[in-house]
Amino acid sequence: MDVMEILKAYAEEIDVVIDDSLSKLEPESLYESSEYLIKAGGKKFRPALTLLSCQAVGGKPEKALKAAAAIELTHTFSLIHDDIMDNDDTRRGKPAVHKVWGEPLAILAGDSLFAKSFELLSQSAEDNIAYERVVDALQVLTNSCINICEGQALDMAFEDTFNVTKDEYMNMIYKKTGDLITASTTIGAIMGGASSNEIQALRTYGKQIGLAFQIQDDYIDLTGDESIGKPVGSDLVEGKKTLMVVYALEKANKEDHDRLVELLEANDESIIPEAMEILEKYGAINYARSKAYDCVIESKQALSILPDSDAKDALFKLADFVFTRKS
Repeated sequence: MDVMEILKAYAEEIDVVIDDSLSKLEPESLYESSEYLIKAGGKKFRPALTLLSCQAVGGKPEKALKAAAAIELTHTFSLIHDDIMDNDDTRRGKPAVHKVWGEPLAILAGDSLFAKSFELLSQSAEDNIAYERVVDALQVLTNSCINICEGQALDMAFEDTFNVTKDEYMNMIYKKTGDLITASTTIGAIMGGASSNEIQALRTYGKQIGLAFQIQDDYIDLTGDESIGKPVGSDLVEGKKTLMVVYALEKANKEDHDRLVELLEANDESIIPEAMEILEKYGAINYARSKAYDCVIESKQALSILPDSDAKDALFKLADFVFTRKS
């Protein structure tokens, strides 16, 4: 199967679990606003990683279904709150939740998804998962939610400075984006009854593709097309401190450094071509691509201790997909 077939194979089962959980929400407006983004689409990349990680260590995927659904609910909660904080108008090609229902109900929808994710994960005990494993998985998800908040706060703090280092950037994207992907693979391994070495291997795999995922997002912003629902170069217009910007600012001479700062502060689409020229002059775009590629290679190497299986092969394909995707 190709990557999209792999993701589609799990999406329907996950959606059934999610809909069953959210259908209990009242009033109707809270239910509708909570399920809105989930019904809008999404690749279900993170929950697929959970199920595949479970299978890769010899577990049955149905044992990890509630955990996979919990991961997707956590991801969706973070998107709803991100859109409110960033005042974004759209998500997945549709009006953002807060644009349809208003900010107060959107906040409640995000909060409901957050709570439901823990409810679902705790209910894994009903599927004959050992209590100790459920507790371990809950701890992983708890830590991930804390990191998501810290990562978002760091990202916001970076808006007011141009003195961000590469290490600071990598720490921020790991917390904001990478850690939930790490949690996806780690929890899947736990639910599958993995050994400590197997859990660590899948944790490393998740961390590295999580880092690559965000770097690739930044790359797509500069090199993609507007059919993905986001104007090309919008990160530059918004003055975001992506890895490419951080690298260019570090390497540039004073004149180019100061000019790039001036451009990023302009908040105007007209700056995109000149800003791109500076990034290309210092090899910033190639550096980011190389960094993402190195992360993907490291993620694959981490899987070497796992036995050969279709699930392991699928994890390899998903690692490549992170690097090659266009949206």
